Amino acid sequence: MTIRFVTSNEGKVREAREYLTDDVEQIDYDYTEIQSDDLAEIAVAGAKEAFEETGRDDPVLVDDAGLFVDALGGFPGPYSSYAEDTVGVERVWNLVEQEENRRAKFRCVVAYYDGDEARTFEGAVPGRIVAPRGDGGFGYDPIFEHEGATMAEMSTERKNAVSHRGRALAKFADWLAEN
Repeated sequence: MTIRFVTSNEGKVREAREYLTDDVEQIDYDYTEIQSDDLAEIAVAGAKEAFEETGRDDPVLVDDAGLFVDALGGFPGPYSSYAEDTVGVERVWNLVEQEENRRAKFRCVVAYYDGDEARTFEGAVPGRIVAPRGDGGFGYDPIFEHEGATMAEMSTERKNAVSHRGRALAKFADWLAEN
C-alpha cells in the first residue's frame, strides 16, 4: 500500500520514510488550512480535502504542528507558522524572555485518512524557550531547547530522533503494523 504524504517539505517525507515500511509518496497539494485551536481538527480537515481533491484511492497523511509556550497560554500553538511570518521567532523569544516559566513543547498531529475513517496520532517533545542559538533547522528551532541543546544546534539525525513529528509517526507506524 502506498501512503501519500501531503506536504511540500521533502524533509518531512524523508522523516516519514524512516518510520514507515510502506511506500511513502509525496503529494504537493495546498489544502485549505482551517482556523482552529485544535491541531487534530486542522490535520483531519486537510487530509479529507486532500484525499477528495487528489482523486486517488490510496490513503493520505497530513500533519499539523506547532510550538506551545506555557507562559503565553499555549501561543503560538496552531498559529505558529502565521506568528513566525508576522511576529518573528526573535519576538516570540522577547515575549518570554522575562518570564520565570519558559516551558514549552513542540506538538504534532498526524492525520491518516483512507476515504472512510480518519485517525490521528500525536507526538510532543518538551523543552523550554531560550535566547536564539544555533545555525541549523528552521522556524522556532533556534529558541527551542531540549535536553541542553536548541533544535538549531542539533544534527538532523539527533533532531529527528527526538522530534514531535517522529513521535507521532512512530505511533502511526505501530498502528499501521497492527492493522
